[in-house]
Amino acid sequence: MQRKPAGLDKLRIGVKCGGSDGFSGISANPAVGHCADLLVALGGSVFLAEFPELCGVEQNLIDRSADRETAERFIELMKAYEKLAIGAGSGFNMNPSPGNIRDGLVTDAMKSAGAARKGGGSPVTATLDYAEPGIKAGLQLVCTPGNDVESTTGLTAAGSTIILFTTGLGTPTGNPICPAIKIASNSALALGMSDIIDINAGEILQGKCSIAEMGEKILEYCISVASGEITPKAVGLNQDDFLPWKKGISL
Repeated sequence: MQRKPAGLDKLRIGVKCGGSDGFSGISANPAVGHCADLLVALGGSVFLAEFPELCGVEQNLIDRSADRETAERFIELMKAYEKLAIGAGSGFNMNPSPGNIRDGLVTDAMKSAGAARKGGGSPVTATLDYAEPGIKAGLQLVCTPGNDVESTTGLTAAGSTIILFTTGLGTPTGNPICPAIKIASNSALALGMSDIIDINAGEILQGKCSIAEMGEKILEYCISVASGEITPKAVGLNQDDFLPWKKGISL
């Protein structure tokens, strides 16, 4: 493989959160969302996954769908997924983990509203099933579980070339094919787990920068990673987790 010049319209970013805390929805996730909007405006692609974590914000995504087919497929996949979860004795309303709850995400609405912000505010151009390749530009929804490794594997299968992974509690997850950039929602995590964190969005909470400024910084970092100038810490640590969606139901 020979590295060659390419425009930003060739960049395809998957967005993911794991080990979220009460700050994720007001620092790291909206900063990633601003980065996503910038990339979409430049003709690139953004993949927003984790359907269980979009429970409660469906109408917003439906309203932003570029056409009726995209909206109806999103509704269809969400309903089919939820039916399977209920049939297994669970459901989307059991999404917040003990760690989420302990650190401030006590309801589905809070977690979903914050998680959806990673996708920014651009129109939704396509809805993809698990491992279905994305062929369009713009923001695309990918049906994956919230489970970190199953989700990042699904984002890679959709065509992501970089994954932006936000975390408030610290999640040492990577991918063998697609480099994962870790973004901390708070400065305490960025300092305490500096070995796995690439970008500290906690600076937003400290008043050191705005959401927009952090979003621009994240995009510049992505460009440097794509250009081979920076190696994300997950790559350097050989965090190469790979797990397709397990048989049965997974949230």
